[in-house]
Amino acid sequence: MSTCPAPSRDYGVYRVWAPAAQQVSLRIDGVEQPMRAVDDGWFALPGLPATPGARYAFRLDDSELWLPDPRSLSQPEGVHADSEVVDPTLLRQEASWEGRSLRGRVLYELHVGTFTAGPDGRGGTLDSAIDRLDELVDLGVDAVELMPVAPFPGNRGWGYDGVGLYGTHAAYGGPAGLARFVAAAHRRGLAVVLDVVHNHLGPSGNYLGRFGPYFTDRHETPWGSAINLDQPGSRQVRDFLLGSARQWLVDVGLDGLRLDAVHELCDDSDRHFLAELSDAVAAWEMETGRPLTLIAESDRNQPTTVTPTSHGGLGMDMQWADDVHHGVHAWITGERTGYYSDFGSAEALSAVLERVFLHAATWSSFRQEVWGAPVDPRCPDYDAHSFVTFLQDHDQVGNRAAGDRIHHGIGSGAQAAASALILLGPGTPMLFQGEEWAASTPFTYFTDHEEELGALVSAGRVEEFAAMGWAEQVPDPQLRSTFEASILCWQERTQEGPAAMLDWYRTLIALRREQADLHDPSLAATAVEVLAEETVLLRRGGLAVLAHRGPGALTSGPRAAEVLASFGEVSHSTDGTLGLAGAGAVVLRPAPGTGG
Repeated sequence: MSTCPAPSRDYGVYRVWAPAAQQVSLRIDGVEQPMRAVDDGWFALPGLPATPGARYAFRLDDSELWLPDPRSLSQPEGVHADSEVVDPTLLRQEASWEGRSLRGRVLYELHVGTFTAGPDGRGGTLDSAIDRLDELVDLGVDAVELMPVAPFPGNRGWGYDGVGLYGTHAAYGGPAGLARFVAAAHRRGLAVVLDVVHNHLGPSGNYLGRFGPYFTDRHETPWGSAINLDQPGSRQVRDFLLGSARQWLVDVGLDGLRLDAVHELCDDSDRHFLAELSDAVAAWEMETGRPLTLIAESDRNQPTTVTPTSHGGLGMDMQWADDVHHGVHAWITGERTGYYSDFGSAEALSAVLERVFLHAATWSSFRQEVWGAPVDPRCPDYDAHSFVTFLQDHDQVGNRAAGDRIHHGIGSGAQAAASALILLGPGTPMLFQGEEWAASTPFTYFTDHEEELGALVSAGRVEEFAAMGWAEQVPDPQLRSTFEASILCWQERTQEGPAAMLDWYRTLIALRREQADLHDPSLAATAVEVLAEETVLLRRGGLAVLAHRGPGALTSGPRAAEVLASFGEVSHSTDGTLGLAGAGAVVLRPAPGTGG
């Protein structure tokens, strides 16, 4: 149902913003009637209440095309069909959930469509995901981060080609399914973060530009013309995005938003949209009485992203730290191609664990320019928990040619070492679905576009990897089998190898929660000692993580007063010096006099 983006909204009135239209017609359950121009380019039918379940669409001027509502909550027949009226009051959560700050908490990213598969082959919905929430509680995570659920073409996809910023994908269960999922998570003490895409819309079903100046060719993005944040008409466009954010955080009761690729939100206005969003969310926190979190994906390596708006920053609570991923991934795997070219050494690993960004006003050989700005470990505006760190995520797995996970190319000891550096490192750690038991399934790139667009996507995917000689490894994203190969196999968690890895992840998360030094947000209290190119010692206050990538043995490690946890065959010399038979990790309390 069309609504104004203002804080107090009348959800019972049909409204739409179409400033260039001379007339707008509304079709409700097949019956057409003219709308009335009101103000600032808005059209409305104030005397006609919107009944939940009704199907409706708009027609602009003399066009023959009927368009779904830009603010539609539900598209049960797909992104090209009529919208469905939904009563948003039925989506609101109980007031008993007080929420929680997500800074420093353990996040868990999941894709609804591949997270589950039912015994009859049916799964991949928000309701079926509820059935696995208890396993996440047992694992010890604090928050679930859903990949985008906005309506997109077809039934299967990642969601980053969504076209409805207010809606929930019908194949996942629609808005009612999302409301049930959020309620179920909150009952279990899990917060819920939603990945939202404000920087572009998908190519199929994107009708925003027909309604008004939602896009501008003043700026270009990888997807074409940018969202209009600073040209004529941008006030209504900004309100459109703010209204979407408010719906998720206030009306639906989500705990946070992960904002996709904010570096593509091109905004030359005096006040950047992200800063405006940050201040709005602060006001909604006061209104709801619970913490609300904004997490930005940005590749700019700029601490100003997480600097408060009162100090001239963009005001995000956290930002993804790709450099930490690259540093750990390249060191543990030996990969050095593409954006891993400056990473891979123990020195680079040390830099990202201590200072987050490797490229910090320094030369990036991948970008061929000076990049980023340094993180100040003693700056009061942000700390280590302002940076989300991860060993795997949807991009770093799914954007590989075959969607292979890091543990598909390394042994369990190496994964244990890498995961310990992330989960016990200074940042806010995030897992990607199935990582915790070293899932055998890949996470591939998959789509369900119409035939013509689908063929272009399939060809483009092959072309992207042909230059690296990986074209034959690329599964066709349009094939249903490509999607099905990515569905998690939960049954394998009881097998010996997966069960051991799952126990290790549980142990690390429990240690992080129990040991104050391991959830200390101070970067100044973090130091890395390079014992050898294959071995590092991450010090967190009075505790340390010994990570050895192997493949050979570690014969002379640090001396330990106490070993809290270990993965791999650990040896102890008479003087307390630790060793490892191969790749693995040890969480320890260093012996006195060893610099701990």
